[in-house]
Amino acid sequence: MSGDKEKINQLLQRVEELTVTLNKVAAELRSVSASLKSLAVGQITQPTSNMPNSSSSGAFPSTGSSKQKSLDDIKMSFPEELEMRLSFEEKGEYIIIKPKQFLGSENFAKIASAVRGMGGEYISAGKDSHFRVQKK
Repeated sequence: MSGDKEKINQLLQRVEELTVTLNKVAAELRSVSASLKSLAVGQITQPTSNMPNSSSSGAFPSTGSSKQKSLDDIKMSFPEELEMRLSFEEKGEYIIIKPKQFLGSENFAKIASAVRGMGGEYISAGKDSHFRVQKK
């Protein structure tokens, strides 16, 4: 009987070790995901300057900066923990981003930076304050 208990205890200890390791991996994956989302902001909103301009050769029509940004493109620009604190709404030629709760100065700065990176701006209007990003 004591041999079985010992094996069970060893298995439990191993399961605990695996749980700790998996939690560390999950935290790292969240961090990588947030980094990739923030990098995506630049790729979505700014044409790559180091890419050769294929439109000059006539092979492809130029899309320029007229590419329309979708609601999903904008949402993907924010780390998940910030995205959950925001509401997104299409309104005319803009995507309106409003906080669902108090953001605090650090989160506000992160959001403002991401919005500016997309060519957007902050509209200070009291209770109707919001960020907006032009779709084109």
